[in-house]
Amino acid sequence: MMTLKRTTSDDEDFKTLVRQLDQFLAVRDGDDHAFYATFNTIDKIKNVVIYYTDNVAVGCGAYKEYEPGTAEIKRMFVDPSYRGRGIASVILMHLESWATENGYNNCILETVTEPNEAIGLYLKAGYHIIPNYGQYVNAPKSLCMKKVL
Repeated sequence: MMTLKRTTSDDEDFKTLVRQLDQFLAVRDGDDHAFYATFNTIDKIKNVVIYYTDNVAVGCGAYKEYEPGTAEIKRMFVDPSYRGRGIASVILMHLESWATENGYNNCILETVTEPNEAIGLYLKAGYHIIPNYGQYVNAPKSLCMKKVL
């Protein structure tokens, strides 16, 4: 049985999933991991979604305000043994819905250019590639995307 939980970054299940995500990213990002890690802290995130399968936390995502009207999607992760089941799409749609409820008109996100299966997820969900924003402007391995909600 699938359930979704709205919570904050103080949630222990979220912290556990983020530790798994950080381990995955440390390998994938290699020498660039320290740069990206500085922008992925989870302190004081008020809008976190956790996806449960049979009461086991298997995926998460979050958003935070980037600027008025624009929410930034952060910390998207699905346990590798649960990938390919549409879980990330459900999490992303729920985050977008929640952002809309809270008055946001746009969502933006950053991901790495390659190798990255998440790019297809975001394109399918209606995101389009935009110029790199903020701290990612001079990050050649970053790919930034946006969706109008």
